[in-house]
Amino acid sequence: MDPLSDVLSLLKPRNYLSAGLDAGGDWAILFPDQQATIKCGAVVSGQCWLSVEGEAEAVRLETGDCFLLPRGRPFRLASDLAVTPVEASAVFSPARSGGVTTHKGGGDFLLVSSRFGLSGDHAGILLRMLPPIVHIRAQAEHSALRWPVERMMQELRAPRPGGFLIVEHLAHMILIEALRLHMTGLHGGVGWLFALADRQMGAAISAMHDDPAHGWTLQALAERVGMSRSTFALRFKETVGLSPMDYLTRWRMLLAGDRLANSSDPISVIALSLGYESESAFSTAFKRVMGCSPRQHGRRGSRLSMPEEASPSDARDAA
Repeated sequence: MDPLSDVLSLLKPRNYLSAGLDAGGDWAILFPDQQATIKCGAVVSGQCWLSVEGEAEAVRLETGDCFLLPRGRPFRLASDLAVTPVEASAVFSPARSGGVTTHKGGGDFLLVSSRFGLSGDHAGILLRMLPPIVHIRAQAEHSALRWPVERMMQELRAPRPGGFLIVEHLAHMILIEALRLHMTGLHGGVGWLFALADRQMGAAISAMHDDPAHGWTLQALAERVGMSRSTFALRFKETVGLSPMDYLTRWRMLLAGDRLANSSDPISVIALSLGYESESAFSTAFKRVMGCSPRQHGRRGSRLSMPEEASPSDARDAA
């Protein structure tokens, strides 16, 4: 797999609910705290304002625009920021579990959105790389994003057998495509997500992800991407925020943590599979990176960085 797929597979994004909003006239809706999840939305037609708690500037969303809210903060959607907002719980039926909700007669604005929780204790490796609002403007070449958005709206409007799974997969497609498009415009940031947009640094990260057990050295990675050892080391640290060897160790430990929590493999087998000749060397590295021993991590199991299963009265996912 490629590095973005690797990380998303490790974090196991789970779609709680996908739904649509059809609004008309003057309207404004206030959505509560999203419980540390990622909100992903796309405007099918019309325009609105998006305002997120703690952010000074609101964002104008146009037809075809997509947005990600990675911090789980309360937010407001409105046709006009001067309109007094109503609580989401007053708009969305407590008994609904998806579909499209009509507000103020509908007809002027259509939105589809999903909410994702991330598994494990290390969701921050993705979330801290993203700003509080990721705004992806509609462009002609974004057809790969438009198709799942339009198909999701069709499924939400006219549910059919198997529709739940189709919507769930479409939601994942929208999330991944939005992250892809966000990556193409990244310049000057620090972190692995920024580095993936750099051809040479992305190639080095891909090499480590493709074979984490390999005995990678600074020289071998530099040769892989056609750079001198010193230039590569400096460029990697400036782009990723870690040295190449520190990044490799961290990635190995994240993989190990996932296996400790979700498999019955003994520590010795996991250590060997990740390039460590002794269990003690692996355990030392694991504790340094993860903050606990492999056995402690395994007993603790994989915790979910997501809320409890949404109850029928939970309206926060609705749009």
